[in-house]
Amino acid sequence: MDVGIARERIEGEKRVAATPESVRQLVGLGLGAVVEAGAGAGAGFADSDYEAAGARIVSELDLAAVDLLAHVRPLEPLRASHLKPGAITVGLASPSTELLTVRALADARVTAFALELVPRISRAQSMDALTSQALVTGYRCVIEAAIRFPRFFPLYMTAAGTIPPARVLVLGAGVAGLQAIGTAKRLGARVSANDIRPASADEVASMGGTFIKLDLDSPEATAGAGGYARELTADRGAHQRQLLAPHVAEADVLITTAAVPGRRAPLLVTRDMVAAMRPGSVVVDMAAESGGNVEGSIPGEDVAVATLDGKGAVAVVGLKDAASAMAADASRLYAKNVANFIALMTSEGEAVPDFADEVLAGACLTYDGDVRHEPTAQALAALATATPGADAEDVGEVEGGAG
Repeated sequence: MDVGIARERIEGEKRVAATPESVRQLVGLGLGAVVEAGAGAGAGFADSDYEAAGARIVSELDLAAVDLLAHVRPLEPLRASHLKPGAITVGLASPSTELLTVRALADARVTAFALELVPRISRAQSMDALTSQALVTGYRCVIEAAIRFPRFFPLYMTAAGTIPPARVLVLGAGVAGLQAIGTAKRLGARVSANDIRPASADEVASMGGTFIKLDLDSPEATAGAGGYARELTADRGAHQRQLLAPHVAEADVLITTAAVPGRRAPLLVTRDMVAAMRPGSVVVDMAAESGGNVEGSIPGEDVAVATLDGKGAVAVVGLKDAASAMAADASRLYAKNVANFIALMTSEGEAVPDFADEVLAGACLTYDGDVRHEPTAQALAALATATPGADAEDVGEVEGGAG
């Protein structure tokens, strides 16, 4: 049974779903590995390294012949439709936004596994791609901020005077937020953080940050399933921003990492809050690609916001392809997640999913023509109802395209 690894087609994506190391793991399971030429080039992995690990290199991957396809970004609907019935896919699928692709996978009778759906249980940690990639992204947020910040991060006491440490505020204390806290702390900044989940206070403290407690709500009302945050109501969101405003104004660097799985990123910081910061301050919005935590942030761009005192501007950085910017290590982690997931369903050189396993069942997006992930199935049904008789192009316009 062959595992196919294709070049990623999305512009700017340099990660790859398998490394020479993970290919050795797959070959050790009795699987074959077919790698499209140049698939690992952006992450620094040469075709010859894959060959040495036991893979076969092809100029172009024949999707119709692939038994199992490993990928990073969600597939395009057309590519999904070229897969043969019974083929298996493993990768990030963004099911809430890539409904056209989900429908194409189901129509092609492909067994698709979305790594976003891997249950957050202890034995699935080695397959948790969201966590591994958030680790990379959280680190990158701080590096991007440090490049743009016109001052040092650490305290310096010199014969020419004392330079105070930068004050860094991190909003959101999930994996990416905690990594950002730890990285900023290692650079010598004075770090504080907030998360709507009160249980995050101990984790923030363990990374060397100071937790900012806001009087928002009970823990039960703000903590969601799997350790994620629950989306606040409009009124509570406005109250949160009001309470955060003075803390944002005092920060030299603001990093926002808040996300609610399957939904648009919550708005945490308004343009007026940014304008109240000091000239030269930097804001990095990690969630810019999913709607943005910061009002006016644009993915892949730096936006200058004039300060209220009229003396300068604040740089608002809309992060884009952050994990891809560190493609080598991001790919090492991601490829290991993929290989471990494939290993879970492989026996004697054949990948045969056993849906009695809660990890495989939880991560299954489509199987035998059906959409197995109920929220996605409901979204597809709602879309079909809202656009009766619409063809694929019409639906793509409603959804904003297939990505």
